[in-house]
Amino acid sequence: MEEKYIAAIDMGSAFITLTVARITGDDVQIVYYKKHKSDGIPNSAVLNPLKASVPIKAAIDEAEKELKIRILQVVVGLPRCDVRQETATARVERSNPDDSITKEEVESLKSLAQNDYPLQDSEREVIYGAIAQSFSDDENFQLIEDDIIGVISRNFEGNFKLFIGKKSAVKNVDKVFNIIGVALAKKYFSPIAQAKAVLTEDEMSSGVALLDYGSGATSVTIYEGNILRYYASIPFGGKVITSDIRSECFIPEKLAENLKLAYGACIPEKLQTLGEKIIQIEGSELEGFKQIPVKYLSEIITARVKELTDAMLYEIQKSGLADKLRGGVVITGGCANLTNMAMYVKDISGYNVRVGYPRRKFSASGYPGIFDPDASTALGMIFMAKDDNLISCIDEPLPDPDMIQQKEDAKPAEETPHHEPEHAPVENNAEETKEASLFTDEVVKETEDPKKTKEAKEPKESKPKGPGFVKLTWDRFKNMIDNLSNEMDNDNV
Repeated sequence: MEEKYIAAIDMGSAFITLTVARITGDDVQIVYYKKHKSDGIPNSAVLNPLKASVPIKAAIDEAEKELKIRILQVVVGLPRCDVRQETATARVERSNPDDSITKEEVESLKSLAQNDYPLQDSEREVIYGAIAQSFSDDENFQLIEDDIIGVISRNFEGNFKLFIGKKSAVKNVDKVFNIIGVALAKKYFSPIAQAKAVLTEDEMSSGVALLDYGSGATSVTIYEGNILRYYASIPFGGKVITSDIRSECFIPEKLAENLKLAYGACIPEKLQTLGEKIIQIEGSELEGFKQIPVKYLSEIITARVKELTDAMLYEIQKSGLADKLRGGVVITGGCANLTNMAMYVKDISGYNVRVGYPRRKFSASGYPGIFDPDASTALGMIFMAKDDNLISCIDEPLPDPDMIQQKEDAKPAEETPHHEPEHAPVENNAEETKEASLFTDEVVKETEDPKKTKEAKEPKESKPKGPGFVKLTWDRFKNMIDNLSNEMDNDNV
């Protein structure tokens, strides 16, 4: 069976994610997955190609060195912001009316709809793609694409949803890879890739809204009847939450980001023991101690999450599909990992909500973070490239899969948390157990069991009264920040 390799790059505002997969028939094996901090890509669109090219080239060079290959081409995602949608129709009279309508004829009709659509400003806009909404012939109406193929008719018509974005944003993506010297195999519309990675067929059929809480953008993608019906986005995301923490707590941005990753949670009134904890930072002699209650941190995060979610709920109402979302809401992206996030979105939306982890349609070992929500775009592009039967992206074969597996088995074992989809909020004790797991011994000193303390009969030390307490010297906290940053790069924190 033919074997090929697909390399996909997700160009996010916070991270560049490079994924390499071995494709053998329908089997997908991830052989490389790693993140690098991005630059020059605010709000999911390349602003500075020169800056953006540096971490992307570093990611490619590192993958080539580790895998002993040369990456010739990659698939990438198109920007998610500044995208508008329009409707277009196209109609053809067939030259062979006694033959069945073929898939090629449907694709030709789709191309006709795109080419004939009058852009408002062809110098600044470009059509990302067209999604078929329905088809009709002389006798039938509201047929989906699978139903129109095979029908015998003299003519047929298609209704399409066109997604239109900035031409400059697409040119900047091309410029980045011209600088690096790597070809672009194909550009995919990121929301479609995400949906392919996390949504089920039942959800897309019955109606579902996919909310992506990214670093530089937040978006909603609505499927109904297995068709993408609506898309909208705003140029704000997780970075705004980090900025709020920085300004409210008067701390550096890097520290604010790491506090969000380590202690980030929604619904402060439901944190219970977690909400009683206090982070104490020992600064210089002039600054003294800085105390940040985890509950206050949660209040900051919750306020901004509500603003982002309300914007997406407005778009759902605007779509006219709010009453057709029987599959509820699926949340994905980096912010989907916040504690109580799914519970909070359910509380303010009224829909059933689950966290969108990548579906297990692939095999992977030794790559922490590959099953996290923010890996969905990269994996979705891999799946789309496989379905499109793209050619291999490398020029040298990788080692045999058994050799790769032996190499991974020889690595020191790493404990990675196993995430399960969050279908509904867990109440009381179950939820609090999950919250407590955020804290490690390195960061938080938990209250000792009174019985064990008594049995140990050690000299008593003066302890602060009141809530659980975290006391960190500046040097120790600086080391913790560096460790967390390394984990963000290497272990997909």
